Amino acid sequence: MPFEKVHPEKLARSVVRQIELLVLRGILRPGERLPPERDLSERLGVSRPSLREAIAELSRGGLLVSRAGDGLYVADVLGSAFSPALVRLFAEHDEAKSDYLSFRRDMEALAAERAARLASATDLQVVDAIFTKMETAHARRDSDGEARLDAEFHMAIIEASHNVVMLHMMRSMFELLRAGVFYNRQMMFQQMTRRETLLGQHRAINMALQDRDPQAAGAAVRAHLDFVENALRDQQRAERNEAIARQRFHHEQER
Repeated sequence: MPFEKVHPEKLARSVVRQIELLVLRGILRPGERLPPERDLSERLGVSRPSLREAIAELSRGGLLVSRAGDGLYVADVLGSAFSPALVRLFAEHDEAKSDYLSFRRDMEALAAERAARLASATDLQVVDAIFTKMETAHARRDSDGEARLDAEFHMAIIEASHNVVMLHMMRSMFELLRAGVFYNRQMMFQQMTRRETLLGQHRAINMALQDRDPQAAGAAVRAHLDFVENALRDQQRAERNEAIARQRFHHEQER
């Protein structure tokens, strides 16, 4: 008969599984500091020796890192998603920027459609709360704040789609965006008229999600990222034209 004796799971292994799931589900984030050992053992309801055994296993597996005199942190598991050589190619070639936006458009539209169907009420409250902060930053003319909240808004939608593979893949992509590999996100929020348009697009996405309308949510995301791509293309054209105009101007002065 295909039966085997059931063995109770060690406490340390239970701790490992719990922390692994928290990282997998995106609840514990790369670079996040864990509570001190005493607090963490009390929260988990395990002895400190069992906790230390679990931490050792997670550290060997590359999920946790200890910083001398500073505590225990979730490892930067996103930083290794792309090799330095590939990141350099992304940064140096314009076609990567277009492909990046095309990839985001497809993935985020799918995430928005999933979130409209599958998100919990709390998920949607998070998305709405971030959008409210965007409105406040907009009213204060805080373009840097709007740019930061823009990324948080889009990641909240991806989190609300409840697909852990998509979550970590898109987090790694947003890390490259935050680092300015594909384009300067702050630049998108420098012009007041463009900021008004972007806020309206985020409002449309949020409304579709709150109404739980998958088709409208996906369409709103696609329209938003189409606008971003066109705005970046216009910016590139303007910069190229300005460079040519300066050459003409300097040549005219030298004649």
